[in-house]
Amino acid sequence: MEGTDLVTGEAEHGLRRAWQAMGHPARYLVALAVAALIVFTWIVGVESLLDENNPIVPIGEWAVGALDWTVENLRGVFQAIREPVATLLDTAQDGLNAVSPPVFLLVVALASWQVRDMKLALIVTSCFAVIALIGAWTPAMTTLAIVATAVLLCVVIGIPIGILAGKSGATAVAIRPVLDLMQTTPSFVYLVPVVSLFGIGNVPGVIVTMIYAMPPVIRLTNLGIREVPADMVEASEAFGASDWQTLRKVQIPLATPTIMAGVNQTIMMSLAMVVVGSMISVSGLGQLVLRGIGRLDMNIATVGGLGIVSLAVAVDRFSQALATTSRDRNHVRWHQTGPIGLACSLIRRLSFGGSHDRSGAGRPVQPPQAAT
Repeated sequence: MEGTDLVTGEAEHGLRRAWQAMGHPARYLVALAVAALIVFTWIVGVESLLDENNPIVPIGEWAVGALDWTVENLRGVFQAIREPVATLLDTAQDGLNAVSPPVFLLVVALASWQVRDMKLALIVTSCFAVIALIGAWTPAMTTLAIVATAVLLCVVIGIPIGILAGKSGATAVAIRPVLDLMQTTPSFVYLVPVVSLFGIGNVPGVIVTMIYAMPPVIRLTNLGIREVPADMVEASEAFGASDWQTLRKVQIPLATPTIMAGVNQTIMMSLAMVVVGSMISVSGLGQLVLRGIGRLDMNIATVGGLGIVSLAVAVDRFSQALATTSRDRNHVRWHQTGPIGLACSLIRRLSFGGSHDRSGAGRPVQPPQAAT
């Protein structure tokens, strides 16, 4: 009882401080809102508020009417939006399926080694090797194509919006409610309007994934631009740089780690939509999981689940490595490390015979002789 009284006392004290911190206009507004709520409840009655069949505000009927009007009058516009997305998705899917698993593993290993180190190459290659060994390679490539297409479109659309929001307070205020709505709306709710406007299949899966996964890259791009020190921007402007030059050479490079964190979050949220998207006939690993759930088939569900986990780990580690800067590599440029750096080093050695005689580099330094 003493603990309960203590908590209640602290709550009352917090409410009292919050009320005292309000100005007089805010207090009047709160009092007016409470009074209006009491009067409204007294007029309509409590029973009307609890009636689920006849709501006072028929928001569901309004949503149906708005969707019907959109489908009837603007379906052509949404079908036109579908075409470039379908082209990009088909290109990515055909390209991934055209590469054999050994070649893909080799390319992934070299790319991972290039962006970070051999440890990353081992982790990423092992994840894709697990996908191949459990027999989920083709669905995994389909899922990877869908995720890659959605993330690419999110980056192309989201980063410019985030930059604009970072430089304009009015834009940030305007898009904040939209981003809040996109992030808080349950992912299943997106499926009904997307199916009505775009149909079913992989392309609507890309679009619903974009809607769900775009907010992080916009928010973190906005945050990264705003976190750039003001003295750096002022120094750039003092040296005569234009707004575009300041953005390209100062703000974006300094905000790159934060922007890449947003891209990484977008990738993870895209992968989180794999199973949800399978409900509108999106193929890939999510379809395996959905079939396993529908048939209570542990075999199919395990293959699909393990494939999603392996793909998520590989893509997450690789995308995090893309944010590595030259400062993280001890000020060594990216092309001086990894397989490219090794190849360049071998070419130089073969070209100069290992002695570097033409430039004089590599020769032993002779100690100065004493004057006689």
